[in-house]
Amino acid sequence: MAQDMVTQTRGDTVFPQVFPEKLPISLCLRAPGTAGLTATSTGHRSVRNEMSLEILHSSVRNIVSGLGAELLYKLSVQEMLMPFPLPHRFISKVEEVLNDWKLIGISSGKPLEKGVYTTGAWEEKSDEISFADFRFSITHHYLVQEHSDKDGKEELVEDALPLPMQDLLCMNNDFPPRAHCLVRWYGLREFVVIAPAANNDAVLSESKCNLLLSSVSIALGNTGCQVPLFVQIHHKWRRMYVGECQGPGVRTDFEMVHLRKVPSQYTHLSGLLDIFKSKIGCPLTPLPPVNMAIRLTYVLQDWQQYFWPQQPPDIDALVGGEVGGLEFGKLPFGACEDPISELHLATTWPYLTEGIIVDNDVYSDLDPMQAPQWSVRVRKADNPQCLLGDFLTEFFKLCRRKESTDEILGRSAFEEEGREVADITHALSKLTEPAPVPIHKLSVTNMVHSAKKKIRKHRGVDESPLNNEVLNTILLFLFPDAADKLSDGFESRSSTSAGNNPPPENEDYNLFSQFKSAPSDSLTYKLALCLCMINFYHGGLKGVAHLWQEFVLEMRYRWENNYLIPGLANGPPDLRCCLLHQKLQMLNCCIERKKARDEGKRGSVFDRSPGSSGDNPDKEKEVGKSWESWSDSEEEFFECLSDTEDLKGNGQENGKKGGAKEGNKELANLKPEGRLHPHGKLTLLHPGEPLYIPITQEPAPMTEDLLEEQSEVLAKLGTSAEGAHLRARMQSACLLSDMESFKAANPGCCLEDFVRWYSPRDYIEEEVVDEKGNRVIKGELSARMKIPSNMWVEAWETAKPIPARRQKRLFDDTREAEKVLHYLAVQKPADLARHLLPCIIHAAVLKVKEEEALEDISSVKNIIKQIIYHSSKVLRFPNPEDKKLEEIIGQIMGVEATIARARSLKAKFGAEKCENEEEKDLQRFVNCLLEQPEVSVIGAGRGPAGSIIHKLFVNAQRLTESSDEVSAVPPLEEQLRRSGSSEERRLTPGAVSDFPPPTGREVILRTTVPRPAPYSKPLPQRMYSVLTKEDFRLAGAFSADTTFF
Repeated sequence: MAQDMVTQTRGDTVFPQVFPEKLPISLCLRAPGTAGLTATSTGHRSVRNEMSLEILHSSVRNIVSGLGAELLYKLSVQEMLMPFPLPHRFISKVEEVLNDWKLIGISSGKPLEKGVYTTGAWEEKSDEISFADFRFSITHHYLVQEHSDKDGKEELVEDALPLPMQDLLCMNNDFPPRAHCLVRWYGLREFVVIAPAANNDAVLSESKCNLLLSSVSIALGNTGCQVPLFVQIHHKWRRMYVGECQGPGVRTDFEMVHLRKVPSQYTHLSGLLDIFKSKIGCPLTPLPPVNMAIRLTYVLQDWQQYFWPQQPPDIDALVGGEVGGLEFGKLPFGACEDPISELHLATTWPYLTEGIIVDNDVYSDLDPMQAPQWSVRVRKADNPQCLLGDFLTEFFKLCRRKESTDEILGRSAFEEEGREVADITHALSKLTEPAPVPIHKLSVTNMVHSAKKKIRKHRGVDESPLNNEVLNTILLFLFPDAADKLSDGFESRSSTSAGNNPPPENEDYNLFSQFKSAPSDSLTYKLALCLCMINFYHGGLKGVAHLWQEFVLEMRYRWENNYLIPGLANGPPDLRCCLLHQKLQMLNCCIERKKARDEGKRGSVFDRSPGSSGDNPDKEKEVGKSWESWSDSEEEFFECLSDTEDLKGNGQENGKKGGAKEGNKELANLKPEGRLHPHGKLTLLHPGEPLYIPITQEPAPMTEDLLEEQSEVLAKLGTSAEGAHLRARMQSACLLSDMESFKAANPGCCLEDFVRWYSPRDYIEEEVVDEKGNRVIKGELSARMKIPSNMWVEAWETAKPIPARRQKRLFDDTREAEKVLHYLAVQKPADLARHLLPCIIHAAVLKVKEEEALEDISSVKNIIKQIIYHSSKVLRFPNPEDKKLEEIIGQIMGVEATIARARSLKAKFGAEKCENEEEKDLQRFVNCLLEQPEVSVIGAGRGPAGSIIHKLFVNAQRLTESSDEVSAVPPLEEQLRRSGSSEERRLTPGAVSDFPPPTGREVILRTTVPRPAPYSKPLPQRMYSVLTKEDFRLAGAFSADTTFF
């Protein structure tokens, strides 16, 4: 009698048992004095009416009583259907879904190409159905293929097998490396799975399983669907499926056995052939041959003989100061451990016939070196520790800290400095003391250690977060001009730029505008890298707070002593950069203005025209208060003479409209001041004298937060006429200043003259004929300038002829500098990290691009492009979400791990140099290992890559079998030469095998036999077996002719 493998449960123990085939009932028996024993069968034909059940129950009761056992419970229809009282509703729902997905009728498709299961695209559709109150998900998995009418017509052949049954015999896609488990077990291109919707739900009882299978069978028969339909039973982690496929007069049952412990007779091919033949129960003699495909998988875990190529950073050298300052501008890169944990070698015999090879518990012909096909996959280490990723992660953690700098370092150094140096009782004495501010030579030791003194008062000398050596190295890196012993105390702006940075037109250099960070040669960028390294290596949060405090003190020192800040571009703040970089640029503008103003005492002119350069030919020495104090107020700038005295000195008592003749005569008597140079051939309209371009004040530079603040103030003025007028006056401060400078440089001018220079488009000229018949050019103001109460007209009437050097400052550099310094001083380490995080991400992207260029991995190039695109979207807006920032950091860490894996594999396979064609092939092989789930080895064990893999396994075996040191073992080539070929070593008693025992054994058995009778149609039969250390699974697809059965 044909036997069937089933599962027998006693308590929590699962073990195999053989029962008669298709036992149609489930019984729970208990012998006197024993525990309950439940026996289940794989048959799914169940009793479906109560009358039959009662007859069966009476028969069973007589049998049980004769055995001396006790029937624990009576089977009933209610028990079998609970908790599913109405199966026809479930069947109707399944049929509805199959119709919606157009899975009814004859399935068609072209023959499968080799490897299409791996390279093709798989898609799925899901829906939810209910069986009473139990929810199921129904999912359609299918391989996307191009269908044509020709293919469909060729499939419509009389007595043609359903496409899934044809796939059972297809040998082109055995053992796909990446596919659904049912694809690997049965070789199907399309199937439907019904599974419990919730992860913790499971179909455990056989009665429920049988009812589901019966419902599935009815739904397939009613719809004519030829797509296999599976039901997932038991707990999901076991991946247990049973199912059915129907066609015209044929049916395939998909059955499965899953055991934790494998019976010894099924560990070899001979035992599997026995169970396969007994299951199909072929009535023919002799039996048709069984085709086989076998795969043995070997795992290499021991990489000890190969050193990991990544050199860890020398932390002692960094702390000891042996590494130069430039090391602080570089981010580390690479994995601290081998990112490749295992190498899996799959040796495959794809086409074998029963009888060709021997494989039993005594002897096996399955030698890996003789396998015709080798394929390799690598198992990546889970979250390998990588240096760049650790740097980014630790720096990002700073963003969540709440402590202020004072709380971290103790009482503020600024407050104590103020108590010692700036006592309020001596404030007025500074105004009368004639001693100038001393300007010392720049040096690191002179400019940074006041804060350290205050820190030591609270914690002692040895508790300072950063020692002097590290601190000096960092500061020399940030401020290279401090190392130069300049005699005059001033440095050249052009000498502060970095020497080896990419040119501005380089794509990598301009990344800062996408990330809103800072140029890679800027002070802000270098500061971010230094803080990142300090956070990781030198004191963490306290070290960051200490360096930041020293940095702020350096900024104040440079402001007070007129030293420009290196590493910042000329001009106003660049709004494409982060806010901190803009603040530093603003401070540099203030220093530049203050420096020029102080030089003005010695005869230099401060004012410049926008877009022009040049000195005022009429240099005048300014009279007024000394500029040696940095605490100037807004009213002190160029207010040395009152307006009345100034006008009296020029012979003018009031300002009339520029176009009036009286006013023109009076203005013409004024002495011109603040002239830059003549404006080409233009002359004044009325006096006819040359029109001079005046020296004007530069507009006030603004950072993005100031612009936002200004826009809010203007918006609050409302939309009323008064508000609009006030808003226009606030916005015309620069216009008024330029008008006053123009009047001072061009006595007797009118508004038309100013417009011709300032806004030429608003002065319209046309050629007309005068009274004498001559053609002359006549001009007039544009229409918008003639509007009543025009702001330009009002400003012109209000403007007085005052040169720029005596006007009220548009840009109060003293006040703005103090605002910037205060802004820097109150920044917490978390705020600082938020400001500089775009710079760190920018630096990390440049680092991975640099490292990738050395490895040339196409997939990594695409990921880097995605990182840049994602980062530009996230970082361009203020206060990005932490979750999105974590995603960016995770992507960068993934790229770093991929590059580290590439280097690890190249070191193991010797593919670093790529000098000849063989090494280039090895490099392509390594790149494929990174990008593909499984890679075929050209030449199997005799090819270049196969030879290296063989040596890796042999070395690992030598280390495993020998307890001696590696150096005591003879070289691999010598050992291989002594022991002969692989076949000879395998047959030599006591010889060390080249390969360990296989970790996994997979076998696919196929044949075509008539079932269930000799005259039935020959149909495909298939059984898949996989054996691992703690798992054994049989997945069978057995077809039968149902025409007469």
